[in-house]
Amino acid sequence: MSEYGFLHAPDDVLVVRNELAEGVVRALKDAGFPSFLEGEESTANLGGAVVYVDSDAETASASVSVGWRCDPEMIQAAVDSLAAGDPNAPAVRYPGIIGQHMQSALIKILLSAGFIATLENDNMNPENVLVFGKMSDLPAALRPTFARPGG
Repeated sequence: MSEYGFLHAPDDVLVVRNELAEGVVRALKDAGFPSFLEGEESTANLGGAVVYVDSDAETASASVSVGWRCDPEMIQAAVDSLAAGDPNAPAVRYPGIIGQHMQSALIKILLSAGFIATLENDNMNPENVLVFGKMSDLPAALRPTFARPGG
């Protein structure tokens, strides 16, 4: 059970989720993006694509997601502005704005690498990308073929 009382997914489910997350990290690195799994040692002060694995037994959406983290100095500038009582400072909005701009690029890169990825539909993390699996995991009848009509 997690610290908030939610049941954790069984180990075999977590193995599959972690494999998917590692594949996402590889695909983003192949595209040239700094990327890493959330919680890895020595990544707390890095900017780039952060891949999250939901360990809960039940998820309302995808169990793997990706978010963009700005440079730690930019994050600190936002925190400092908030602490100084200036919530309208450009530094406060910048990480979220950049995250939303990066969302589209992350989705396109993941789709081109064969992942099923889409926008997050969540008010808490609207700039995140949801990853549901690989196209190759779909049954053949459900895989996009991209065949030209009548061709």
